[in-house]
Amino acid sequence: MRIDKFLKVSRILKRRTVSKELALNERIEINGKVVKPSHEVNAGDTVAVRFGNRLLEVRVLSVKEPRKKEEAAEMYEIIRESRIAQTDSE
Repeated sequence: MRIDKFLKVSRILKRRTVSKELALNERIEINGKVVKPSHEVNAGDTVAVRFGNRLLEVRVLSVKEPRKKEEAAEMYEIIRESRIAQTDSE
């Protein structure tokens, strides 16, 4: 599954366009590498998403599309969630 779609269907982000925008601005990493919106994500991958001054790191448990919204939370587990310092260039 594409990373932009994964972030939407897992309900980490509300809209696919937002996840696409974050990827285009180099704010999404899979296994430590910056990726494009079309990059494939697999179970076992570590995904880091930076929104403003917040960093969310999750481990992908499943890429099977959920049928119910309750199943979306079962697609990943949160490894770390933290605040990061803003730089002058942002």
